[in-house]
Amino acid sequence: MVASLLVDDELLEGDVVLEMANRGITALDSLGCVEGDVIAVMLRNDPAYLVAMLMCRLGGFYACPINWHFKAGEAGYVLSDCGARVLIVHADLLYQIEGAIPTGVTRIVVEPSAALRGSFALDPDSCRPPTKVLEWQSWLARHEPYAGSFRQPRTTLPYSSGTTGRPKGIKRQPLSAEHASRLAEVCRMALGIEPGMRTAAVAPLYHSAPTLHGIQSMLAGELISIHPRFDGERLLAEIEHLRLTELYLVPTLFVRMLRLPEQIKSRYDLSSLKFVACTGAPCSPQVKEAMIAWWGPIITETYASSEAGLVTWCSSQDALERPGTAGRPLPGASVKILDEKSQELPAGYVGRIFTRQQAYPQFTYLNNDAARREIEHDGYICVGDLGYVDADGYLFVRDRQSDMVISGGVNIYPVEIESVLIQIPGVEDCAVFGVPDAEYGESLAAHIQLVPGSSVTREAVRAFLSTRLAAYKVPRILEFTNQLPREETGKVFKRKLRDPYWREAGRQI
Repeated sequence: MVASLLVDDELLEGDVVLEMANRGITALDSLGCVEGDVIAVMLRNDPAYLVAMLMCRLGGFYACPINWHFKAGEAGYVLSDCGARVLIVHADLLYQIEGAIPTGVTRIVVEPSAALRGSFALDPDSCRPPTKVLEWQSWLARHEPYAGSFRQPRTTLPYSSGTTGRPKGIKRQPLSAEHASRLAEVCRMALGIEPGMRTAAVAPLYHSAPTLHGIQSMLAGELISIHPRFDGERLLAEIEHLRLTELYLVPTLFVRMLRLPEQIKSRYDLSSLKFVACTGAPCSPQVKEAMIAWWGPIITETYASSEAGLVTWCSSQDALERPGTAGRPLPGASVKILDEKSQELPAGYVGRIFTRQQAYPQFTYLNNDAARREIEHDGYICVGDLGYVDADGYLFVRDRQSDMVISGGVNIYPVEIESVLIQIPGVEDCAVFGVPDAEYGESLAAHIQLVPGSSVTREAVRAFLSTRLAAYKVPRILEFTNQLPREETGKVFKRKLRDPYWREAGRQI
């Protein structure tokens, strides 16, 4: 049995979800798909997304999630690079990428639900599937549920976020029974995935961690409430009404929850909640401490990446005793800190974070195995993060190597400054990065997104930072912006912010 799926008041019972997934296997077989083929999925948070993920897992296909914000060129690149045989896509999204879909890719079109249409104010005409494509519901209904022999599951085939160029597809070997068992145990410890759990999918499902959380929750849980868009008060109300026991949230959502009015925050009974997992971007110690004070010692954090998987785990007690830590390695995982010469550094020294997690099958970058070999050393991989391990084995992540700023020979970690900036009342979002400086090589710039109606000034920002940070960490350039180019996991595409400054300087870092 698999978990039931809920959107608003519409419930899809678990046995129906499983039947739909099995019908999908037969339907894909009828299109000539075979085990190991890639099925691309470009959907918002919708029951069809999780059904498609389950269908691919049980059918032995690779599911390739595509960011639904992508335009034609971006989506077309992924579809071509991964060699997708089939694209499952919301009707209105098909119109924006139609011209870039490679020849031979079969389109399965999903009509957006009423919840999605309301959440995104979609034009009804754009939601109707075009002619000469397969419509999701009727396509499934025409086929009997798969009743053949067992197929070896595949993991998803996610694409890296592309912060430093074209995204790369992360393709793993098939999932053995041993790996599946190990992965389930790691997800139990890191994400709180337990039999009978009740959860909500509030982060964008197309990202790696929410997809993993969604799949494992379907396999073990009782109920998943799917949120087309994040609404803090709605989530609080559902925790009380549905007696949710576990959640996966990203730091950006913590910040939004904490900014709810006190009368809303205190209105709902949250006692059913036993475990809250966080990963995807660093969570500042101050935000985590505030969440623990509000929700109790159930806030956890994991250091992870699409390539490495779930590596470390940090409890609420760890977070309070060692502010800023990402915890210690999970079962099957190990961490090394290496310098630029690939020599291991002692405790307390900042270097490149190399990790290994044996719960996951080996992977390569699709069509780019050379790039895969570049990030490995002695069986460990590094995705560009910097940090250190203390004497007790706790990992502290300082920043991404590509984001570190060297000003006058001093290493500056923007994430430290961002964790202070985000505390300023009226600041909605922020990004700190390095820009050219004739004297020091690099200096700091901060782009700040304000809460609508906020009257925060540059002088107020500098005054706030100056009382909390060393003077050399206060950004020289402060710019206010309506919207940062930030992924909903919390990651900023800093390259888009940084590049104009360096182009004007006529040089790179």
